[in-house]
Order: sequence, then structure tokens, then C-alpha cells
Amino acid sequence: MAAIINQDECVGCGACADACPCGAITVDDGKAKVNGEECAGCGACVDACPMSLITIE
Repeated sequence: MAAIINQDECVGCGACADACPCGAITVDDGKAKVNGEECAGCGACVDACPMSLITIE
């Protein structure tokens, strides 16, 4: 299971990247991106996203 970020709505604030204990999220070109191989599916980013744009699938 990995985090999925709604790329259409993401503004690249970085809150999810800051919250990720695995370092699996980076912000590049104004969008947050998840490295699925590093993501543990813990949900820390889901709670951190101020726009509720992240789900775990």
C-alpha cells in the first residue's frame, strides 16, 4: 500500500513531505510526489495534508 496524491489539486506546500517518516515524498516542480517503493503506507502524510488530497491505496 502506498500514498496517492491528487496531482490535479496539489499545490506543493510540502506538509506531507515533512510528515513522512520514510522520506518517501518529495516536492518537485510545485507538486508532491511519492516514491512507492519507499512508502510504508503509514498515513502520516494523509493526516498532514491541509487540503485532504492524499489517500492510501
